[in-house]
Amino acid sequence: MSVITYRQALRDTLRAEMHRDENVFLLGEEIGVFEGSYKITEGLLKEFGERRVRDTPIAEEGFVGAAVGAAMLGLRPVVELMTINFSLIAIDQIINHAAKIYGMFGGQTSVPMVIRTPGGGGQQLGATHSQNIELFYSFIPGLKVLAPSTPAEAASMLRAAIRDDDPVLFLENLGLYNTKGEVPDGDDTVAEIGRAAVTREGTDITLIGYSRMAMVASQVAEKLAEEGISVEVVDLRSLRPLDRETIVESVRKTGCAVVAEDDWLTYGIGAEIAASIQEGAFDWLDAPVRRVAMAEVPMPYAKPLETAALPSPESLITAVHETLRAVGRRVG
Repeated sequence: MSVITYRQALRDTLRAEMHRDENVFLLGEEIGVFEGSYKITEGLLKEFGERRVRDTPIAEEGFVGAAVGAAMLGLRPVVELMTINFSLIAIDQIINHAAKIYGMFGGQTSVPMVIRTPGGGGQQLGATHSQNIELFYSFIPGLKVLAPSTPAEAASMLRAAIRDDDPVLFLENLGLYNTKGEVPDGDDTVAEIGRAAVTREGTDITLIGYSRMAMVASQVAEKLAEEGISVEVVDLRSLRPLDRETIVESVRKTGCAVVAEDDWLTYGIGAEIAASIQEGAFDWLDAPVRRVAMAEVPMPYAKPLETAALPSPESLITAVHETLRAVGRRVG
């Protein structure tokens, strides 16, 4: 067992999958000579050459479209978009082509491609480089959308994404790249796409999150344990397909739920989770489902304002306290 960063887990997995399958190749802006904006592809050009690590022009629609064509012909491209914000330039290729070709062609051809891309605020990158717009893609049938929160999950889920025969959007929050965690040495575990994980057992309340907010939820659960509050944490891991069964089962056990997300509240991922809980666990709920999300503003550049806009551990703790007070429990 080794303790490595989220960044290293991604790099190690890409390297291992390229050794395992010669049809796997990488393409994206500055991933070769520069070794990637976030150094995920460090050393891979030297090891595999330009044929399999391909620098592209700054033309997302073009190289995402090229990846769609390559996947249709039997290759397994892994695209790196510098940020999910730039996926908007390629949204037609992603939504109208990658996601729909299998269905429109009657299953005659699949599109086994992965689009890796980071998002999220907290890095002072401004409003157009700090968004969490995964909802756009989670809404689309034909795509799979994954959002791992730990190095071990990043490795096993990237492995699953590369080996899957459907197009996968693989989300990497910028705030996670330097986080560390245990990853088994020589592990070849392939995660089950569409399966959430209960990362902490509890009895008083369920905290539900994904990506960075799943990590924050675990930290909050540790803090609340000091107050005698038993928190169950559900890490969604997959936004499409969504594991409603695990969510509902957890809320039926605890009777209370708070959903945490890094995107905007209105029409967000949390709204879908809350609806799923209402449909599947209404008779078990002791209080309304609460949602914690970022402020509904374009992300400010100034650090104090950016910090204020993002959901924080403190905002999540407050939501838990308010939920438990609603059921008559004295907390805080």
